[in-house]
Amino acid sequence: MRDSVGIGVAVGAAGLAFGTAAVAAGLSPAQSVFMSLFMFTGASQFALVGVIAGGGSLVAGAAGALLLGARNTLYGLRLADVLGWRGARRALAAHGVIDETTAVTLAQPDRASARTAFVTTYTVLGGSWVVATLAGALATERVGDISAFGLDAVGPAVFLGLLWPRLREGGARTWLVAGLGAGLALAATPLLPSGVPVLLAASAALIALLGPADGENTPAAPNPEGDRSASVRGGAPGTGTGEGVPAASSGTGTPAVSAVDGPAAKGDRRSAVERGEARP
Repeated sequence: MRDSVGIGVAVGAAGLAFGTAAVAAGLSPAQSVFMSLFMFTGASQFALVGVIAGGGSLVAGAAGALLLGARNTLYGLRLADVLGWRGARRALAAHGVIDETTAVTLAQPDRASARTAFVTTYTVLGGSWVVATLAGALATERVGDISAFGLDAVGPAVFLGLLWPRLREGGARTWLVAGLGAGLALAATPLLPSGVPVLLAASAALIALLGPADGENTPAAPNPEGDRSASVRGGAPGTGTGEGVPAASSGTGTPAVSAVDGPAAKGDRRSAVERGEARP
């Protein structure tokens, strides 16, 4: 419960920045609140507002927002099994499926705790997001010339803030996708209508489909203890079978006794020595 409230308040405060960015892009406070109330996904909202602020069409902005919000579909598939809700409750819960609610919910040990965590995070974060959006929008509307205070840069700055944790935790492929997307957007901005560079940059994400994700299929480090134990048992290194390869010498000129040699094996060796069939 405490984690849900803490995350909800912290992330919801970013609604202030969205309200500022939305009004700076030309939206009214009512339109800004409408977006926060019904879209309820920060990255997509900032993307849509960014396209509008750049003079792009609503269609291009909506397309970019849908691309960014597509990940919530995958979250929903996972949470559907965890929460176990049906009918109207599942439909209502779908509206609250975002990064934060998913993370808090999946961290719970059982279904009852997961449901409580989801509802708490969704309620606190959603409420603070909408209220903060309204406050930011009204304050920005009263300012008038937002560029005089640098408020026109709030949208891009917050969007980068939302993106940075994913870059920091990602591997080489994540940075490659981000760099390629940024390069495509910068190259296309002077040449194409506003909004189109955003869609073009999103195509860089196709790289993520070419092979395993960062950290997967990494060869396991060799286990020197495993090789050593295999040698002691008399088996080939790494096999652990104790067959086919003699045990290592003890360094005294005398063959080392294999770890799998039992009393019977030792008795056979002594008998062979006594019979003169083998050298000691």
